[in-house]
Amino acid sequence: MSNGSGTKLSVFPKGFMEELSDGRMSLFDWIQMAGELRVDGLELYPLFLKQTDQQYLLKVKEAAYKQGLEIPMMCSSPDFTHPDPSFREREVDRMMRMIDVMAFLGPDSFRSCRVLSGQNRPGISREDGIVWTLEAISRLLPYAAEKRVHLVMENHYKDGFWTYPEFAWKSEVFLEIVGQIASPWFGINFDPSNAIVAGEEPLGLLRRVKHRVITMHASDRYLRAGYSLDDLKEHSLQGYSKALAHGVIGRGMNDYDAIFSELRDAGFQGWISIEDGVDGLDDLRESVRYLRMKIAEHLGGCP
Repeated sequence: MSNGSGTKLSVFPKGFMEELSDGRMSLFDWIQMAGELRVDGLELYPLFLKQTDQQYLLKVKEAAYKQGLEIPMMCSSPDFTHPDPSFREREVDRMMRMIDVMAFLGPDSFRSCRVLSGQNRPGISREDGIVWTLEAISRLLPYAAEKRVHLVMENHYKDGFWTYPEFAWKSEVFLEIVGQIASPWFGINFDPSNAIVAGEEPLGLLRRVKHRVITMHASDRYLRAGYSLDDLKEHSLQGYSKALAHGVIGRGMNDYDAIFSELRDAGFQGWISIEDGVDGLDDLRESVRYLRMKIAEHLGGCP
């Protein structure tokens, strides 16, 4: 699926997420740093924004524009699997505010907000979690369509500020949810690394959803010394697996030639957002360089 504007490269500050969320780093400082990375845009996270009034948002948009950057993606993390209906209602309201934010910040050509299922809390049945997720997304879609903002559901592992992993972490549940949503304003944000974390084959999942992929997260995972793939099945339900580490894209476990070949076959021309920089900006620059090369090779972008 294409947004019609050609494949572009965005960046998400994985290595600065906590600093940007708690205010130790200014969003405007990050925008200036990102302007030196030779990317086309920024993916934001709700906690990066200290305000959501239009005066503040205009300053953010102008700062990005000054660096030659668009803001097409919001990495929002709604939590729709809480058993309390009032909690789920507040999450829908928060997502509507993020849709408003992206309607203002995003380029006319394309803008998106990520949607998730929610946390896999103990005691939540599969049936209830799916029903609650579908109810919330179905309520959001008419508003998103009115604001011309795409909702993209990610095959996700865990928001960094959550206690529990994603309810729809495993592809079986993820596919059951997305298979019941049909709207031109809904699609998939594919993350191959999250499939690895789930102990699954990224290409297998991609082949099943590639015609619905609107955006993509690009990252890579490495097995730490002394660990094997079997260790992924044994890590705690809380926190990240100790077996895996982030690293420079193209040097880890993901086969980006095969991934981009599948996306090319599906006619993908959407935004690809880099999730890297955990070990510093030099790694992030290397990931940008690698992805520029692969986009040019497989998807027809500029190297």
